[in-house]
Parts: sequence; structure tokens; C-alpha cells
Amino acid sequence: MPEQTICKIVRQYNKVPVSGEDMQKLQEIAKDCASVKNYVFGRYGGIKSLSKLYPGYTVQNEMTKSGLRESLGLPSVYFYLAVFDALKEIKLQWGRVKAAVLKRVNAHEKFTEEEKHFLRYLLKVSNAFESALNCTKLKLPEDLQRQYEFLASQVEAEKLERYLRRQVRKYVRKLHTEEAEGFSIGERAYRYADHGIYISVKQKRKRIFIPLTDGNRYIRQIYIRLYPDRGDVELQVPVYVAVKSHADYGRQVGLSMGMRVMLVTDEGHLYGMQFGEYQKQLSDWLSEQTVSYQRNRKANSGRKKYQARKRRLEEQLHSYINQELNRLLRTEKPAVLYLPKLPGTGVSGPAKKMNYLVSTWQRGYIRSRLRQKCQEQSVEFVEVFGKDISNLCSHCQARGTKNGGKFFCSHCGYEEDQKINAARNAKKRGTASDDFRSFGHKSPDK
Repeated sequence: MPEQTICKIVRQYNKVPVSGEDMQKLQEIAKDCASVKNYVFGRYGGIKSLSKLYPGYTVQNEMTKSGLRESLGLPSVYFYLAVFDALKEIKLQWGRVKAAVLKRVNAHEKFTEEEKHFLRYLLKVSNAFESALNCTKLKLPEDLQRQYEFLASQVEAEKLERYLRRQVRKYVRKLHTEEAEGFSIGERAYRYADHGIYISVKQKRKRIFIPLTDGNRYIRQIYIRLYPDRGDVELQVPVYVAVKSHADYGRQVGLSMGMRVMLVTDEGHLYGMQFGEYQKQLSDWLSEQTVSYQRNRKANSGRKKYQARKRRLEEQLHSYINQELNRLLRTEKPAVLYLPKLPGTGVSGPAKKMNYLVSTWQRGYIRSRLRQKCQEQSVEFVEVFGKDISNLCSHCQARGTKNGGKFFCSHCGYEEDQKINAARNAKKRGTASDDFRSFGHKSPDK
């Protein structure tokens, strides 16, 4: 069996601040790459260009003939990577659009199963999707063409294609970027040496040298993120690492996430007990700085110190989160983790201080890091349906009450910490059936 691997991002940093002159050269590349991406977005982001997106060589050839690279004076190693980065974002948007439309189709109560099947077919088969949006005659391989004609004969195909076009218009967005925060770079445009990296710039046969904090060397496409306000760069290197497997990891563990204690298991084990303190320190400081900035906006000379302080607080918080997630996996030794998928948070309402804390809650970061660490350790990460997960009794599934951090069920008399009760519900939903693993299923009415 081939060794299983996953991709993770390794980050490298400059050892000393990049000079203003060198940073300006890097910013010129980033700005030109942003211009290339916006050109691609404008020219190939619409429905007329769907047929050119895969595999993308048609776009590459047309961009070569456009003369944009010569007018910018941008080396080809940056130009074509910017083109394919833009195409990737266009493809991702179409993927999101199709997923959103599919969700609407599946939830449409007035559609028959035949109508839903026909629309799913249009969304799945690229040529059929493109033809429906552009109102052109569909040409498919013989087998697919017969299948399409059979499905179309059972429904009002023209009416459903009009519905598809209306839905796509609701979700598709005109892509554009105003930020020139970084750029992709191929292995032909850089060279590791002298405990640093030499990077090609727009001037012919010229490179700038950036000393690095580590001596690691890579041969692959990387992304350079620029922080001109403090003279820093961040090299984001995708690296494939072997997935670890553990013979002693066999437990199924339900989790509940909170703002004070980061994670609670179904057995009542706590991880991230100081999470609330770190989180409150960050949110209080951000709130104070926002008020101060609004009050003294005209006299404020810049936000450099603010950004540096914010970065330090976030790094401290993220370091603590990762430390506790590692401890959770080492201690619990899970084969499967069940975590509720919760709705979005809002920042409106009278309790502004609490809402500000909620708006800066790092739950998205926790979830993404936990998912990544589970992949690295061969642990299955399952998100279960989160509606009412803290309001239902994990013992009898009746609706209970919460008060002072405690959950009480008047139906069966069960009493427990509300986070433990929610974690037990997460485990129960994950292990009972697959119904709660996909979002949109209703919780049982008890």
C-alpha cells in the first residue's frame, strides 16, 4: 500500500527586516500579479468562458497573445502563475455556485423527483450546465446525450433551465481583488542559499536576498506574503507529510466548544481552561483600541503599533489553542471525534460587550486546526448537526432547561453540566446514524 500523505503549509520568515527598496520591488510584483488576476477575472469569470476553464490552456494561450505581460514588464514565471491562480479562484466560485443551487433544488418542495433529477444532471455534467446557461444546443457523447434526452422528456426542460439561470445569477459574483498582499512564485524564480533565499525581481538578471530564520530548503511553488508596514515577508510552502497512524487510538469522543473552556468531552474532560482568559484579553483590547481610534481618528498617525500588538495577542492565543489540541489527541486517543456544526454569530443587540467577544471568538480557527491535526494523526473528524444540541437531554432527548451552566431535564430528571450534555449529544448523533452528519436534517421532536 502506498504511504498516505496530506498537504500542510510550512511557513518561513525573514531574519531581519527587508529594506524599503527591496520591499518596493516585491510590492511591484504583487501589484502586477493582482492586475493580471483582475484581467483574468474580467475576461474569463462569466458564463461565456465556462468551456475555457478546463484544463485552462486555452486561457493561457490567449493571455500570451494579449500583450499584457509585455506591457507590465512582468517575468513569465510570475505572469502565468497569476493567471492560473485567478483560474483557480474562478473554478472555486463556480463550485460554490453549483453547491448553493443544488441545495436550493434539493429543498424545493414543489419540484417532482424527475425535475430534481434533471436539474442535478445539469449541475453535474459540465457541458450540460454550460449549454443551459448560454442557451446553446447541447452536444454530448452518445451515452450522455441519450440520458439527457430521456431526462428532458420527463419534464419541462426549458422551464427548469430558466430556473437554473435565475438561481445562478443570484449566487455568482464578479471577482476582483484590490489587495496586492503577495504572489505565487515557482522554483525557477528563487534559490535557497547562504541561509536565506534569493528572489527574482522585474529587473533582468537581478535578485534580492532575504535572510531566513531557518535553513530549510524546498523545491516547489510557494506563496510570498508581504507585510510592508513592518518590513516582513512570510513564505508559505505546501509540504506533503506522511499521515501517522496509532494502534492505540480507538475511542469515539463527543466534543462541545465554548468561549471560556475551549473544548469539553462527553466524559467531562476539559481542554483549554485558560482559553477564555486569552480570548477576553484579545477582545477587550480590540474593543478599547476601536473606541480610542474612533475618538482620535484625525490625530492618529498610523496603526503600526496596533497591528503589532494585535498580532502578538493572536499568536499567543493560537499557540495555546494548538498546544491544547495536541494534548486532547494525546490524552483521549480517539479514532473518531464528533463536533457540532454551529450557526454563525452576530454582533448586534444590546449586550455589545458580549457580542464583541462573540464576534472575535476563534472557533473557526479551532475547527480548522482540529480538522488538520485529525488528518495528520489518522483520526476521523465528523461534524454533526448542531441545532438544539445543547437544549435536548442526552439521556432521553426531551427538551430541557439551562441555568448557571447546568442542564436539567424535567422529563427524566437528568442533570449535568450543559457542555458535557452537549458533547454527549454530539457523540450520540454521530454514532446513532448518518442522519445528523449532513446539515439540514431536523432534530427529533420530543
